[in-house]
Amino acid sequence: MGYAVLHLEKAKGADSGMSAHIERTIQPKNADPTRTHQNRELIQFPDGVCNRTAAIQHRLDTAGLRRKIGKNQVQAIRIVLTGTHVDMDQIEQTGRLDEWCKDNIDWLRKTYGADNVVSAVLHMDEETPHIHATIIPIVQTERKKQKKEQTAKKRYRTKAPAPRLCADEVMSRANLIRYQDTYADKMAAYGLQRGIKGSEAQHISTHEYYRSLIAQGEDLQANITQLLTKEAEAREVIAEAEQAKKDLARIKAEAKTEELKNSATKTATSVFNGVNSLLGGNKVNRLEKENAQLHREVDDLNERIDRLHSDMQKLKDNHARELNRTNEQHQQEVSNLKRLLDKAYKWFPSFKRFLNMERECLECGFNIEQTDKLLYGQRINYSGWLHSNEYRRNALADNVAAQVIMDEKRNLFLHINQTPVAQWFHEQFGIGQSESQRRGIRR
Repeated sequence: MGYAVLHLEKAKGADSGMSAHIERTIQPKNADPTRTHQNRELIQFPDGVCNRTAAIQHRLDTAGLRRKIGKNQVQAIRIVLTGTHVDMDQIEQTGRLDEWCKDNIDWLRKTYGADNVVSAVLHMDEETPHIHATIIPIVQTERKKQKKEQTAKKRYRTKAPAPRLCADEVMSRANLIRYQDTYADKMAAYGLQRGIKGSEAQHISTHEYYRSLIAQGEDLQANITQLLTKEAEAREVIAEAEQAKKDLARIKAEAKTEELKNSATKTATSVFNGVNSLLGGNKVNRLEKENAQLHREVDDLNERIDRLHSDMQKLKDNHARELNRTNEQHQQEVSNLKRLLDKAYKWFPSFKRFLNMERECLECGFNIEQTDKLLYGQRINYSGWLHSNEYRRNALADNVAAQVIMDEKRNLFLHINQTPVAQWFHEQFGIGQSESQRRGIRR
């Protein structure tokens, strides 16, 4: 049994940025454009209202508010309604998605008031079907008085409660708990249950998640560096094993020489034994003792060879295990890093654009500090040579103003003296001009 997902978030101003995302005037990277036509607006706009932003303003204008709306006051609340991915797929496959949408709209209108629910859009072009709803936090209850007002002497008659804009009351702790309870009751018919009550898990913002993702990437990079160090150490172990192999070959050669000596000694001993049997003497006894000593030395040498063989095999086995473990760990870390980067590219399209712009600025000739300022949108003055990859040439920049500009589609462009860098290089190189007009350009 999966979980029902209900998430509320305050929005300030007209919230046009979120309107562009919800209404797909800007196509996000994590959405499938071939399925965008399946998205649906579940709330009909009033006459003369054509989009979510206008619907928010229309409700504020027609609600009968007596107080002026503050500059930083919350004018709308975004609500995301969905469920566990597997359960939402099951609802869609069984043909209950329309019924699920209707029950969600009924719950929104009963909970926040039908007039306050100004927009609800079903998104089908992302991984999990979900609804983006927008409510206006207008309440009819009397405003809570401050302590000074409570103790002050009444001078005027109490006014009747009037509509007022108050997101804090709509999103009070008691109300948030009630929303989760009633929404779970509504979704129980679809096999969705309430999340754990009193859970310490907290929702994090997109910015905080992005910072956490980058920190994980830095940790993975540090681990890769450590693995490369271990790989270098493993290579040293291999070199030691090769040296041990050479030592073993030398010892074998020495052992063969000793065996030849031993064979010659045996032959000499046989001759002397024959002489000794005829003549007798101390020389034969001495040769027998030397022969026995040589036998013992050969046996010791053979034992040393066997031990060296055993140690070398253990060294090879340990090295093979360590190398395999290191390679597996390295591949896993690299795979995790690539997966995180792919998610970062998918969830945060601007992340890849900033990386590409950083590379372009560095290749152009700006240092790291200057590039950081440019990526923050700052304008810097620069004097020196700038490099063009397109023309494979350098152009001299004399106290120019450089800046990275973001267009309406959030694409990044490097400008020199308020001119796109490609056009600036074109002008500096004087394409199609005479030789005298190209003086001062370094090839």
